[in-house]
Amino acid sequence: MTSTPFPVSQAALLTLAWVLYLALHSLLADARVRRWLEIRWPLLGRRYRLFYTLQSSALILPPLALLVLWYDQGEPLWAWRGAAGWFADGLALLALAGFAWATRAYDMAAFLGLKAASGHANITGFHLSPLHRHVRHPWYSLGLVILWTRDMPPALLVTAVCITIYLLVGIRLEERKLIDEFGERYREYRRRVPALIPRPWRRLTNEEADKLSDTLP
Repeated sequence: MTSTPFPVSQAALLTLAWVLYLALHSLLADARVRRWLEIRWPLLGRRYRLFYTLQSSALILPPLALLVLWYDQGEPLWAWRGAAGWFADGLALLALAGFAWATRAYDMAAFLGLKAASGHANITGFHLSPLHRHVRHPWYSLGLVILWTRDMPPALLVTAVCITIYLLVGIRLEERKLIDEFGERYREYRRRVPALIPRPWRRLTNEEADKLSDTLP
C-alpha cells in the first residue's frame, strides 16, 4: 500500500459523489416521485422497477470509479492480518452466502424489474423471509458486514461511512412508510425483532412469522 496522503479535496469529492448518488437513489424510490414520472412518461408504467434498477446501476458508476481510482492512496486505518484476517474474511463469506440464500425467498426477476410484478407477497405485501425472523433489514446487515470487514484505506472509509449513515437514516424513513402501510402488524414486528444486529432472545419462530406475514389472514 502506497504511503501517498489522501487529500482532503479528494475525500470531499468522493463524499459528494456518494451523497448525490444515494440522495437520487432514495428520491426515485419515493412513491410520489414514481407517480409523477409515470404521469409524464406513461411508458414507464409497470416497468418502473426495471428503470429504477438500470438507473441505479448506471449512476453508481461515478462514485465507484472514484473509489477504485483513489483506493491505494493513504495509509489504511486498519488492515486485518493473521487470525483476525481469516475471521474477517470468514464473516464476509458468510454474509455473501447469506445474500445468496436470501434471494431464494424472492422473485428476483420481478424484484429487478425483468418481468412485471404479479402481486407476489414478497414484493407487494408483508412477507417475512427466514432471515427477517432475526433482523428487520437482513440485506442491510449483510452488506454492512461485508463493508466493515475489509481493510480500510481512507477512500473506502469515506464510502463505508456514507453508506452506513444512508442505511441508518433510510431505515427510519422506510419504517415510517411500513407503519403507514401495515399499521399495528409492523409495530409488533418492530417491537419483537431488532433492526440490524441479531439477538437470540429477540427472534420469531416460523409460526410467529407466519402469523404476522401475509401467508395468513
